[in-house]
Amino acid sequence: ETTRIFDRNGELLWEVFGEGKRTNVSLAQIPPAMIAATIAVEDDTFYENAGADLPSLIAALIANTRNPNGRPVGGSTITQQIVRHIVFDYEERTAVSYNRKIKEIILAWIMSRNYGKDEILEMYLNEIYYGNLAYGVEAAAQTYFDKSAVDLTLAEASLLAGLPQSPVELDPLTNFEAAKERQWLVLNLMAGDGAITQEEAVAAYQEPLTFAAQEVSLTAPHFSVYARQQLEEMFGAEMVANGGLRVTTSLDLRYQRLAEQLARQHVAAVGPERNLTNAALVALKPGTGEILAMLGSVDYRDATIDGRVNVALSPQQPGSAIKPLTYAAALSPQADGKPSWTAADILWDVPVAYEQFNGTVYAPVNYDGRFHG
Repeated sequence: ETTRIFDRNGELLWEVFGEGKRTNVSLAQIPPAMIAATIAVEDDTFYENAGADLPSLIAALIANTRNPNGRPVGGSTITQQIVRHIVFDYEERTAVSYNRKIKEIILAWIMSRNYGKDEILEMYLNEIYYGNLAYGVEAAAQTYFDKSAVDLTLAEASLLAGLPQSPVELDPLTNFEAAKERQWLVLNLMAGDGAITQEEAVAAYQEPLTFAAQEVSLTAPHFSVYARQQLEEMFGAEMVANGGLRVTTSLDLRYQRLAEQLARQHVAAVGPERNLTNAALVALKPGTGEILAMLGSVDYRDATIDGRVNVALSPQQPGSAIKPLTYAAALSPQADGKPSWTAADILWDVPVAYEQFNGTVYAPVNYDGRFHG
């Protein structure tokens, strides 16, 4: 049954219906990069284990015991994930239960005795959820990149392979930085497994990604997608897609339409002079923090500005707002009671470069692109 999302006054924002997008493909139609990326990040002993990886399970048990209030650490193999997805309903597979885990391990062992590894892997790549109602790698390739899975590049495959762990938190359309960080992990694991070289990993990470600009029939699209993701975190993708929920949100379409109008007018007025092409806005209700309007870009469907990316939820450069914090840290007394810097210290305005965790170099410049000594 269709789930409907409304604004605070009862106006319909989005209808979420069906079981999502799914197109089954054979393992031969899935590129080696996607297969290698999936195995590297999900189950590096897949072709050797008997359905469960005992060392990983023990490590996960120890980690969860030491930090019972933290986020649970998984130790499930690809076979276990398939069993969990097919056999258990949503409530049972999301519950932290040792009884369920034991059943899962036994069933995974039985599955490994009755199906070949390639059959299990093909099943996994056609069943697993990649977010945005895309089930299976073919649907994910179409949803995110508007292409068939067989045509995925190493950069695209490594990004997709990282999504099943947390499709909402790692959604590249709304949380690009988190998705890229996960992609870098996948690429490094692939390099560690010998599937690619470290140079290929760096090149894939640096490769620009072009996301699909799909036509969607929804109002306030960035907020509607954000609301759906929140619902999926609370109730699961299946319940949201088929549960017939009626969800009233804090959004007020009157403010939303005004925000869209003003943002587009501002970009049109300022853009030609200052090369401004996009804008984002979030309006909150004072006292409660309720979201009254959310604009992630001036045009959700415009691929030239990556319109589907919700800039309102993306990390931003703090600009000059960070300066008071920087000065405070520099001028604060250290262990010896003296500050690291004083107002009399001089810092040279010259080019500098810093190597980042992914091997790329960050070389900051001034606003005018020049250095003043």
